[in-house]
Amino acid sequence: MNLKKFLPVLIALILGLAAGALFFRGGGGDHSMHNHSSGGDTGKAKGAAGDVWTCSMHPSVRAPKPGKCPICAMNLIPARASGGSGEGREFSMSEIAKSLAGIQTSSVKRFYPEADVHLYGTVEYDETKKKTISARFPGRIDRLFIDFIGIRVTEGDHLATIYSPELLAAQTELLTAKRFNNESGIRIGRDKLRLWGFSEDRIEEIEKSGKTSDHLTIDAPASGIVTHKNVSEGNYVETGMPLFTINDLSQLWIVLDAYESDKPWLRFGQSVTFTAEALPGKKFEGRISFVAPELSTKTRTFSIRVNMDNREERLKPGMFVRGIVNAKVAGEGKVIDPSLAGKWISPMHPEIVKDTPGKCDVCGMDLVPADKLGYTVAKAEGKPPLTVPVSAVLNTGKRSVVYVEKPNAKEPTYEGREILVGPRAGDVYLVEAGLREGERVVTEGAFVIDSALQIQARPSMMMPKDGAAPLYRQFELEDKFLTAVDPVVQKYFDIQSALASDDFTATQAEAAKLALALGKVPVPVLEKEAANVWLGLKDRMTAAAGEFGAAGDIKAARVAFEPLTKIAEELVRRFGTGEIAVYQAYCPMAFSNKGANWLQKNEELRNPYFGSLMLSCGEIKEQLAGKSPEMDHKEIHSKAKDPADRKSASPEEKEKAE
Repeated sequence: MNLKKFLPVLIALILGLAAGALFFRGGGGDHSMHNHSSGGDTGKAKGAAGDVWTCSMHPSVRAPKPGKCPICAMNLIPARASGGSGEGREFSMSEIAKSLAGIQTSSVKRFYPEADVHLYGTVEYDETKKKTISARFPGRIDRLFIDFIGIRVTEGDHLATIYSPELLAAQTELLTAKRFNNESGIRIGRDKLRLWGFSEDRIEEIEKSGKTSDHLTIDAPASGIVTHKNVSEGNYVETGMPLFTINDLSQLWIVLDAYESDKPWLRFGQSVTFTAEALPGKKFEGRISFVAPELSTKTRTFSIRVNMDNREERLKPGMFVRGIVNAKVAGEGKVIDPSLAGKWISPMHPEIVKDTPGKCDVCGMDLVPADKLGYTVAKAEGKPPLTVPVSAVLNTGKRSVVYVEKPNAKEPTYEGREILVGPRAGDVYLVEAGLREGERVVTEGAFVIDSALQIQARPSMMMPKDGAAPLYRQFELEDKFLTAVDPVVQKYFDIQSALASDDFTATQAEAAKLALALGKVPVPVLEKEAANVWLGLKDRMTAAAGEFGAAGDIKAARVAFEPLTKIAEELVRRFGTGEIAVYQAYCPMAFSNKGANWLQKNEELRNPYFGSLMLSCGEIKEQLAGKSPEMDHKEIHSKAKDPADRKSASPEEKEKAE
């Protein structure tokens, strides 16, 4: 053996073992540095024999005795105090571990959030004030009064003199018609000269004097700044060739770019405050007069425009500006603007706002109420939108997860829950589904909990829970609609009760009544989006109820009940109920152990898939609707029937039931 060859390897191995022993020795003989009690006692948290010690920040660390975490050097604590207990997406920890992990929670609230939308853009010419002077006949530019661009002109000022033999011919034709009293020729001659730019006074002068000229002076049709000059003296021009462009600076456009995420907060007619880099300390205000209907595929932004009065000419085209729109959000795509309460706005010119209906002073179009443009002009009707702090939401791109604190738990316990979030408004997200007002969500330390669940291979942010309930946007509805929904849900309960009682005749009768109850729900009270969703659900539920009429026996009716349940669950999750409480139950043995859900009005299990054979088979999973207090998660599951407590049935009976 060549010792020289293996000597470096041997030395490295010995040094590595020595370093490892020094690094991991933490609890050798001196336990005085280990403090795991909130009172600061040292050397007392030794743990019982067989205890596993771990790090509150790194749950993957496991040691047979106290010491230091090899990752962060924090004191290890007993695994039973570090958390990690619980099932599914629940995670429990001690108060010590909660403090060390920096867990903080906040309440889910309903209020009208405000969003400051920051916009950036430039000052541009008002295209409606732009005038282009073109050649009306072929000729030669003999003299230019405008030698360079940027010159200010007033309406009627001379711009250029153009020579054209055709001018002479047209004047001669007019004078000839005048000499022979040819009324038709006179009219045609005058119209021709008028179209070529001759004023009425000039035409009368030609007729009176009888003198013609082969030159015409072109005058400015409006006041403004000459921004384009396309000819020089001596140039020949053809009919239609643009000669000059004049822009009026008394009114300008402020064109601002907004990100697509800002779309929900921007409305036609909304007030905008902006500043210009060239005018520090000066603030300007205007109203949004146009919102671009499409986004730029390159910048992923869309443009909004503000018509700005600039008679003092402080703003110059090309200036860089920063704008802010303060939007108070009412939910349902509405923006609150109390200043527009009872007002009527021009759909083309937002600066025209009146107290009563009428016509726009600019374009003559009928004024429209402010609420037709997406505003809630006073205090919003119904409940304010449900909000959750931005820091509480863990986004994966496809899903949004929050950790909800379980009330009345013996130790701090948090449940992972997928939610459906709407647009962001400042420091909060609008919640469309998945949370209730008053629940507390983790705003600091959610990643600590989630990482601990990931390490334990339990459902987490990156590992969704199998069979999770779908999330639907929840609509704010009028009471009379919810009151009309209750009979529909009650008819579903009647079908469920008939199946649980093994009454096939009653099942078919109640299914027929369900279709009648659906027809009595007042659709006109819904907004357009909610109405479309409801009509789709109504058609699907009517079709599902019709399947019971074709069922030949109780077994077929139970098969038809499952798709009806899925539609009924979507109805409740989307629209809720008025007074009726709705509980979701689950039977794991239904349909040859595939499992199936059903809904019922209370917590007393009445299984529609087995009836009297196994009436109490299953468990209550959650309460979907109703004004009764929500049960604690552990309490609900404690009331679920254990498989060992289910009514025994022979294999023959089970096969018959299925």
